[in-house]
Amino acid sequence: MNNDFETAIESIIGTDDRYKPDAYLFVMESLAFTQGKIKEKRHVTGQELLSGMRELLLDKYGPLTVSVLRYWGIKSTEDFGNIVFNLVNNRVLSKTEEDTIDHFRNVFDFDKVFNQGYREILHKKISRM
Repeated sequence: MNNDFETAIESIIGTDDRYKPDAYLFVMESLAFTQGKIKEKRHVTGQELLSGMRELLLDKYGPLTVSVLRYWGIKSTEDFGNIVFNLVNNRVLSKTEEDTIDHFRNVFDFDKVFNQGYREILHKKISRM
């Protein structure tokens, strides 16, 4: 972890301790993952970032995703928005005039995506065997 990023996270957590440092690291990892999927250098929207997060979470944590998110302090997609805007406010990330926290509100239900969704993915993989 880069010292500037580490310092920024310490500063953020000093004023907003709702989320674990790993949640901030995951947001940055998700941003890089999502930018790699887009394959062009441009701003990533909140919806695009959440889509990348969903894919990366299922890939990395599978059926444990909801438990990991809860441990990090994340209960909804809006929490990811809070993390993003904490990073924006601390000049780690930038935003456009169109970007708002509303882009992160109620985008998807964790239970449907990570519990039911994971079972569906697993069923598809098994049926292909």
